[in-house]
Amino acid sequence: MVPPPPNHQAIQQFLSSVLSQRGPSALPYTEDTKWLIRQHLLSLTSTFPSLEPKTATFTHNDGRTVNLLQADGTVPMTFESVTYNIPVIIWLIESYPRHPPCVYVNPTRDMVIKRSHPFVNPSGLVAIPYLQNWIYPSSNLVDLARELSLIFGRDPPLFSQRPRPSPNPNPSYHPNQSSLTNSSTSGSIGSGYPRPMVRPPQYPPPSPPYGGGVGKVGTEDAAEVYKRNVINKLVENVHGDMLLLRKTREAEMESLFSAQAVLRRREEEVNKGLKEMRDEVEGLESQLQVVLMNTDVLEAWVRQNEGKVKGSMKDIDVDKAFECVDVLSKQMLECTAADMAIEDVVYSLDKAVQEGAMPFDQYLRNVRLLSREQFFNRATAAKVRAAQMQAQVASMAARAPHYGS
Repeated sequence: MVPPPPNHQAIQQFLSSVLSQRGPSALPYTEDTKWLIRQHLLSLTSTFPSLEPKTATFTHNDGRTVNLLQADGTVPMTFESVTYNIPVIIWLIESYPRHPPCVYVNPTRDMVIKRSHPFVNPSGLVAIPYLQNWIYPSSNLVDLARELSLIFGRDPPLFSQRPRPSPNPNPSYHPNQSSLTNSSTSGSIGSGYPRPMVRPPQYPPPSPPYGGGVGKVGTEDAAEVYKRNVINKLVENVHGDMLLLRKTREAEMESLFSAQAVLRRREEEVNKGLKEMRDEVEGLESQLQVVLMNTDVLEAWVRQNEGKVKGSMKDIDVDKAFECVDVLSKQMLECTAADMAIEDVVYSLDKAVQEGAMPFDQYLRNVRLLSREQFFNRATAAKVRAAQMQAQVASMAARAPHYGS
């Protein structure tokens, strides 16, 4: 592992500063992913010191511009046992790290992008399998840079435009003059990170228009060229099929996620309704128990008093049909009966005054007297009820020692 650069602490301070900004100047990343973004960039700069984090303006295909983080610098690759530095820009889009970053190769003035490259289009956009199979949260920038170095070493995406006096089977070497020229000016750290002490040689010469290979000039076999072209075409077709299949599967997954959300909402509604029905069943069962108990009490009373009134149904007095067990119960019965009788009389008086059968002043006088009497009956009933409760409590307290023994 490459040791961290001397200004590693400055990188940490820079990332902490830009990711903690609020308001209009805040970066468009969600709060729950900013810490992971910071860790990804710190690991990337520690492993690849030639890449430095910056903030710059990114323009989407629809014309929208947004201020984003980027890793700007070079990625080393090994081609034919010689190390080259490929200038790249890794843009961390708004949905990063849940979605992959955008990677571009950014050639200098004396470089050109190889035509028909299987993973780099003419605009410099990189589309390698690691980006297409990005999995959150396991995928990261360090593995992405390693994958770029490995794939570019197999098939370099850039070549030098500098003319050569004569074909030379061995690539010429020259010092690396610049890693990348960036038009953005905002948010850079210092003047850049120290580059590895490697002399990057000149890139291989451009391939023929339909060749797609890199090697010795004028010595390639036609069969090898044809084979390489067929392989590149197959890779392009497979890549297109994979993109189409991925879009189809993503659409299916979105529809399945929508159906899953609907099913979960319905499940919650069904569970809520089931709970309410269970509560209602419990309440009805408790009421049924009360009704059954009252029915048993009434049936026992009927059986007990059926023989008493069997022979004297004609001589029975309605007021004496119910015998109270004590004085309080008798007083409660009289007060309740008087209260209900007064209620009926007041209702009849209301009907009479509405129909004009009674003068209004006489109606007020009678209602006043009846209301006074009804008030006393209700007050007496309340006192009797309180006395009955006290007597019941005393009776239960007296029976408690008997049950305890």
